[in-house]
Amino acid sequence: MPAPPGDVLGLTGCVVTARTPVLLDVGAAGKGQLVDLVAAELGRAGVDEYVVGAGGDMVHRGVDPLRVGLQVPGDPGRVLGVVELRDGALCASAVDRRAWGDGLHHVLDARTGLPTRDVVATWALAPDAMLADGLATALFFADPGRLRAAYPYPLVRVHADGRATWSPDLPGELFVRTGG
Repeated sequence: MPAPPGDVLGLTGCVVTARTPVLLDVGAAGKGQLVDLVAAELGRAGVDEYVVGAGGDMVHRGVDPLRVGLQVPGDPGRVLGVVELRDGALCASAVDRRAWGDGLHHVLDARTGLPTRDVVATWALAPDAMLADGLATALFFADPGRLRAAYPYPLVRVHADGRATWSPDLPGELFVRTGG
């Protein structure tokens, strides 16, 4: 039988110590960081116009904006809106990605240990993909207004019942029934 979490991890100040082997999933910002690292290599190589994309996380650099469709959760053939991405990052997260059964997916609520149910898709724009990726994940749990108070970047959040909220500075439009 596995040890309870309190027996595995210790916290002293801001240092976490693992007493037994643990697996850390850095998906909440790690893939975004990888996109940023690839983009930085392109910049160092003298490439000044590019798009680096990795499964919902992307960085764009260049003069002309890139028009990006925001996929309807569960329907890759439809979009619920579009954004204009220019010289920044757009990251998405959705419960229909990395799913392994009915209602079982990769976005877990740490308070319950269960997959989230209310929010089904999120998007965040930021100067870099690591930040945008972290914000997209945080939107599953944090109030968008409070999140924007700390990080004033455009956000979109879609609920299971089809409602959506988005920030008024979103560089694009949504084709859904409620708004920011």
